[in-house]
Amino acid sequence: MKLYLDAGTTYSKIISEGVLESLSSEFLICNKNKKFCYIVPSNIIKSLNIVPTRSCGHMANANENEIIALAKGAGLHSIESDSTILDLGSRDAKWIKFKNNKFHDMDWNTACASSTGATVEMLLKFYDLKAEDLKFNEEKFNVTCGIFGMEKIMDSISGGEKASDAISKFVHGIAYNAWNFAKKPQKIYLSGGFCENKCFTDSLEKYCEVVKLGRFILCEGLFVLD
Repeated sequence: MKLYLDAGTTYSKIISEGVLESLSSEFLICNKNKKFCYIVPSNIIKSLNIVPTRSCGHMANANENEIIALAKGAGLHSIESDSTILDLGSRDAKWIKFKNNKFHDMDWNTACASSTGATVEMLLKFYDLKAEDLKFNEEKFNVTCGIFGMEKIMDSISGGEKASDAISKFVHGIAYNAWNFAKKPQKIYLSGGFCENKCFTDSLEKYCEVVKLGRFILCEGLFVLD
């Protein structure tokens, strides 16, 4: 059975051509054309003893480049000939730009974008909130990483602001930084877990048009590479 793994820092995405007996059905997201899509906490990936056909990501002995997987996966969708695709996860941010359907530019940030998604998840757990509790806030925290963001958030909450409002400002700051990092395009095709964070996508839409591609783009790219 062929299996494609995008092993992220917090969550791993898997597309397989059959049901994975080693995985509980709770991790099964969908079944499209006999391709089974799973989202699994990355801390249990090694215990599954799976051998992927192709893989990418921080938490695997990856044999494929994530930028190439991103480009190939995005190509399966209805994307304009001149386009910017941004993948923003819990640990890093990367983008690729096409002009006339040809590669034009790219960048991959594993420093300033570090832990952005993971930081949001930790803050939500700490303050007993859900992602749905976060609403777009016109204000933003001008931060470049999770650590400085937490400092801003804690100072704000200690001053009497609601935790959900303070975290929403941080999420707006992430969106603004992501847009700047991608060189301020008029439209972004968004890949990764932040596709499911409405506060983030609403914040990003303040600066550009946003088309959500979902969380399985890199896995889809691995399929193309095979």
